[in-house]
Amino acid sequence: MSAAEQSNPQVKIRLLINALHSKSGGGLTYLNNMLPHFAADSDLDIHLCIHEDQRKLLPDNLENITVHTLDFPQGFWQLQLREQIDVPRLARKIGADITFSPANYGPLMAPNSVILLRNALSVAFVERRPVKLAYWAMVYAGTVLSLLTSKRAITVSEYARVAASGGLIGLFSNRLRVIPHGVSGIFLPPKQNTNREKFLLAVSDIYVQKNFKNLICAVARLASDHSDVTLKIAGRPIDTEYFAELKNTVSKEKLDGKVEFLGQVHPQELVALYQRCGVFVFPSTVETFGNPLVEAMACGAPIACSNTAAMPEVVGDAAVFFDPLNIESMASAIGRFLNDGELCRELSRKAVDRAKKYSWKKTAEQTLAVIKDVNMGNDLS
Repeated sequence: MSAAEQSNPQVKIRLLINALHSKSGGGLTYLNNMLPHFAADSDLDIHLCIHEDQRKLLPDNLENITVHTLDFPQGFWQLQLREQIDVPRLARKIGADITFSPANYGPLMAPNSVILLRNALSVAFVERRPVKLAYWAMVYAGTVLSLLTSKRAITVSEYARVAASGGLIGLFSNRLRVIPHGVSGIFLPPKQNTNREKFLLAVSDIYVQKNFKNLICAVARLASDHSDVTLKIAGRPIDTEYFAELKNTVSKEKLDGKVEFLGQVHPQELVALYQRCGVFVFPSTVETFGNPLVEAMACGAPIACSNTAAMPEVVGDAAVFFDPLNIESMASAIGRFLNDGELCRELSRKAVDRAKKYSWKKTAEQTLAVIKDVNMGNDLS
């Protein structure tokens, strides 16, 4: 934007959002909740870059957002290449002032890049498969290169900021800004006090770092004293190899009929699950934030949660914590809820109060403040 344009209050900031990596999980939740708030800002002229296959995943009827679709063969390396070529080309074509990539990395040649560090690079420490390790090595390299060319990087928690401040990424720590995710207004506690059901609930697309294998083993430990307890896991089996391992674990632990994989669940159905579950369990080993945690809190679910990564920061005192690598610790934490109705009610109240801290409106306002700061050309502090 020229100096003349900056002095004209009628000229809007042309913001290009690179959404090519927002296909599932937290990335998709983020954009679906943020785009309406972005669209409502009269200072912005918003352009959204997506792949043709993402049309049904993201809202396409918002005023003040022009959607640009790319159509190329799907595949990991095709995406990396086309992102580096097509997004900067689109930015030049539309005269973008800022390029915002809500992913760990983005196009290196795009103007005034802002990125969102939302993926936990330490997932590599829980992986053992060579192909997956190669993937996370590439993500790390892409993140470093993107930080080298970006103006700002947003992290979603203090844990993520501290974790990113080590190694090569630490060279760019002055560019990091902490802005937590929010929670949609559809996630509410039940309108009236009702008895919760006996099932345990876990919510996440299925990846190895989500640690569902240990959760299934913990349910097996609980079965002798709580024969009526079942587990529902809501999320798509993205990592098919790990999903097959989970099903084998169910059979090995003799839990057939006790563990149900629900697949992708519509948000309204998810609300009902949060409101009805006896315990919401979040067993993840590595997480920079954890959207399901805040959704469960907003619905007043009693929460048993990992004591690692960003989880204690997000949930505060509204959970019973466990060591996610210790099956007995996990089973003991869940068992406390199954044996103590008053504990369930107390932490349910605390969860609802804690969730009030999180708002997508607040997240959008803080994110747009960073974007507008970059547009003004302010120096890094």
